[in-house]
Amino acid sequence: MSTEQKIERLRELRRESSQPDNQRAVERQHDAGKLTARERIELLLDKGSFQEIDPFVQHHETAFGVADKRPLGDAVVTGWGTVDGRNVFIFAEDFTRFGGSLGAVVADKICKVIDLAMDTGTPVIGLKDSGGARIQEGVLSLNGYGRIFERNVRASGVIPQISIIMGPCAGGAVYSPALTDFVYQVEGTSHLFITGPDVIKAVTGEAVSMDALGGAHAHASQSGVTHFVVADDREALEEVRFLLSFLPSNNMEVPPFFTPMDPPDRMDESLTTIVPDAANQPYDVKDVIEGIVDEGEFYEVHEHFAQNIVVGLARLDGYTIGIVANQPQVLAGTLDIDASVKGARFVRFCDSFNIPLVTLVDVPGFLPGVDQEHDGIIRHGAKLLYAFSEATVPRVTVILRKAYGGAFLVMNSRAVRADVVFAWPSAEIAVMGAQGAVNVIHRRELAAADDAEARRTELVEDYEERFNNPFVAAEHGLVDDIIEPRETRPRLVRAMEMLRNKRESLPPKKHGNIPL
Repeated sequence: MSTEQKIERLRELRRESSQPDNQRAVERQHDAGKLTARERIELLLDKGSFQEIDPFVQHHETAFGVADKRPLGDAVVTGWGTVDGRNVFIFAEDFTRFGGSLGAVVADKICKVIDLAMDTGTPVIGLKDSGGARIQEGVLSLNGYGRIFERNVRASGVIPQISIIMGPCAGGAVYSPALTDFVYQVEGTSHLFITGPDVIKAVTGEAVSMDALGGAHAHASQSGVTHFVVADDREALEEVRFLLSFLPSNNMEVPPFFTPMDPPDRMDESLTTIVPDAANQPYDVKDVIEGIVDEGEFYEVHEHFAQNIVVGLARLDGYTIGIVANQPQVLAGTLDIDASVKGARFVRFCDSFNIPLVTLVDVPGFLPGVDQEHDGIIRHGAKLLYAFSEATVPRVTVILRKAYGGAFLVMNSRAVRADVVFAWPSAEIAVMGAQGAVNVIHRRELAAADDAEARRTELVEDYEERFNNPFVAAEHGLVDDIIEPRETRPRLVRAMEMLRNKRESLPPKKHGNIPL
């Protein structure tokens, strides 16, 4: 065969490998509101940047029931390209071929791109749209999942891993996205579950719909598996491009810098009146965040889950920061099990990828209740404490209002080695609120008083004046400075500038034993 003939054969094979099994499969994909694997890759990556890997591989001829059908590339498209000029690796399950099912060759292709991503310090993005394990390949397909999971774990904390659920993802397949850093889920067309509705009904008798069991909103608001809910494939891919703009390519780099349009010394007068005078009156902490960060742009993570704590990414004077903030609008900003887990996961992600942390504190304590205690609030609350304590990135705390008891300590206090702690004049830093403290300290006096309510009011006012203010904490060096709310942004900018070259290391050890 001449060189010209070989080139023509190559072109023919490339055309074949890039085509679905049949046009009807593409039509069904579009009818379901979904794009094909190659259409998704084209939208995600910079135009013309995709370099495919393994377009000619085929599954083993011995596969039961599909030996006569061996499409080039099998049921996944893999390769690399760029997003805003920065390299990423990608794998996109192809539902038009064998329903995107995973066999040995599909696993080989996915493992190869994750290995290359690790070797080159490059983020990896998985587009999930698969019917699950390829039954015809038996244990080889299960082994393939295991090989992928092992790579997800090894890559964790080394390179960013992002999963986009764009169709079915069931059974063992769910553990790969669960091991990655961020999970996007497309509303209406994607489902994520270990066992489907039919199995659940057969085993437990419970009737549940696909959406109620494994839809985007179920996992975003209840299980916490999903970080972002998006309306369709296009929005998902646009959102991932935006997320990547905040992240470094790997754990040895810092996040990209963007020249800010927002002056670093900008003050926001609205912050002066944002915290109500009444200690039990709520406000939206997102308004505080937007008043501080560059151009008010805040990319919230886990928006629908454990809404009593807010986490997300933003920029401060052009540099990426992670924000953790109590939300007084929900459960008065108390920490419960879900909030603790949500906060801990985000803190550990930021620490893994050199993203400085800003903590905004308004926390009256841990949520009381028998269910919380029996479900392990002690163990789960310790996760957030552990995450902040082990973090070596720059950490700055601003106490906005309440900072009571153990919850105050957990929220990146000086005691757990916060680098800089600021407090607003409205801050209340104490073991507990004035009412509770007076009831404990003066219970005998109040029981004997002729006018207990009047005396209680006097004692509460005295306690608040003597203890429930930031000046006591500042006197003991537990708060570095008490600042006016309007100057929060410039003070944070200066603190982060001072901390930019921070170097801190943990004692030599294999790894800690976080209370999982």
